[in-house]
Amino acid sequence: MMRPSRTAQCIATLAACLMVVTACGGSEDSADSAASEEKLIAIITPSPDNPFFKAEADSAKKKATGLGYKTSVASHDDDPNKQSELIDAAISRKAAAIILDNAGADASIGPIRKADKAGVPVFLIDREINETGIAKAQIVSNNAQGAQVVAQEFITAMKGKGDYVELTGKESDTNAGVRSKGFTDVLSQYPDMKRVARQTANWDQQEAFSKMETILQRFPRIDGVIAGNDTMALGAVAALKSAKRSGVTVVGFDGSPDAIAQIKAGTMHATALQPAALGAERAVEQADKYIKSGKTGQPEKQAIDCELITKENADQFGVFAKL
Repeated sequence: MMRPSRTAQCIATLAACLMVVTACGGSEDSADSAASEEKLIAIITPSPDNPFFKAEADSAKKKATGLGYKTSVASHDDDPNKQSELIDAAISRKAAAIILDNAGADASIGPIRKADKAGVPVFLIDREINETGIAKAQIVSNNAQGAQVVAQEFITAMKGKGDYVELTGKESDTNAGVRSKGFTDVLSQYPDMKRVARQTANWDQQEAFSKMETILQRFPRIDGVIAGNDTMALGAVAALKSAKRSGVTVVGFDGSPDAIAQIKAGTMHATALQPAALGAERAVEQADKYIKSGKTGQPEKQAIDCELITKENADQFGVFAKL
């Protein structure tokens, strides 16, 4: 059998090397393409049935898409188990970041820590958790400041006296306690302002309606209602209308379009704008910066001041944002 010449061997060797280089180049291109495809931002919020949470999700999605990311939008419905499943799904999809309005200040710590350990940074909006150092940012409205502004307007409208009812949000939600304390810090300074009932309506309009119906049976002559969010305030407005009660001062918190409409109509007195759109946009901007540089350039805890909305300035506000 003839042995191949030295020249032929060299040519064969060179061809083999070229094939290896080509193959390696193809793998590198594929890796770059895969890395590009992994530029996903997962957006997870409570139910979009509440217009506040829908505004958060819509604003985050719009900002992320504008920055060139793919997005996924899902709701945990305030169910910690469902939230864990959604965070696990984002991790398995190798999301570049998670924007999260969480399902509990304590229940969310474990899943967020898991995402952090998996290299998926989490940016919290609206609700804080009872832990620092595992989320890259916690961007929330200044709930204490907003509550105090609303409470002071409530007092002014009621001329510093009268019987009132307070409706509070979910006990597992840090914001519910912060707002209630903010109300109390101001209202407790006025001895002629008497709280005759305080009940949770869990941020829900129908539950607020039912709770107010029951309260009105016991205290039919109340002068005011202060609610931890606009959804509950609207439930209270409906219950007062059903009971044919007029002249009751109702204030809320969030700055929802429905509440603004009621303020313009005179059935609600005031609310505090919680800038959902701005908070969500900031979270996405900081996620983008972190993805590109490994840092946000901002402290973890960040607060955005709320703005009082009354009939006098209601035309200046849109969908959870100042026009």
